[in-house]
Amino acid sequence: MKLSVWSSYYFDLSPEDALCELKSHGFDCCEISFEHAYKLMERGNLKKAGAEFAKFASELGVDISQGHLSYEAKLCKPEGMEFLKKQIDLFLAMGVKNAVLHCDALAWRENEKISTEEKIKENEKALSEILDYVKDSDMVICLENLISTEFINNADGILYFINKFKSKNLGICLDTGHLNLRDGDQAAFIRKAGTHIKALHLADNEGQRDQHLMPYGCGSVDFVSVIREMKALGYKGLYNLEIPGERQAPQEILGYKLDYIKKMMDYLDRITD
Repeated sequence: MKLSVWSSYYFDLSPEDALCELKSHGFDCCEISFEHAYKLMERGNLKKAGAEFAKFASELGVDISQGHLSYEAKLCKPEGMEFLKKQIDLFLAMGVKNAVLHCDALAWRENEKISTEEKIKENEKALSEILDYVKDSDMVICLENLISTEFINNADGILYFINKFKSKNLGICLDTGHLNLRDGDQAAFIRKAGTHIKALHLADNEGQRDQHLMPYGCGSVDFVSVIREMKALGYKGLYNLEIPGERQAPQEILGYKLDYIKKMMDYLDRITD
């Protein structure tokens, strides 16, 4: 199991320092957060910044093959699309293979009478443009199951787009925390989505809000089922923990938490073999 932590766990550190902290606590893989992507983009030349960061990660021995594209940039707005393309350029220079993307349910004002069908069509057009942008690369755009949107909150909703485009550059990111706030059947989602799942956001909550907690806390996600089903699929990607809900602590305590999380995930790995 390739254990990973979303770099937003150390969102207030530089991208390099965040990787160093994760590495020092036994994590050799990391999903780059949009916050750290922003910091890298501020350095100017995207290809240069991306290549230099990739070199740093490689020399440190940290796999950065997964990254989270901004969900603040609205996919169905021209300015949002242009920003996402710049972030994709950065990720390509970094060697990110799986880029997590939120479909756009928020580009419309509340008083605009836009039907679900119209929103789906707008997202189709935007995804077509993104997929055309990455078609000559090996990057996979991983659509994440969401909470609030009415059209991409379950496996069927995402598989609509997968089947629509039939692209090697389009896959799925399962967010266990989001799914727990919907129907919650993690095993059923995994079986239905199958090998289209290319990325994971492992997070827990109590079923009321998206708390982004570690497993075996106060949440209710059945992680034994999740890990067992993913192994049955032959999943080879990152088992990435998206747990910014755990970061409200001094940096020293954050490190102690990571030490515990590493042991806990090793336990999950062992009992699901």
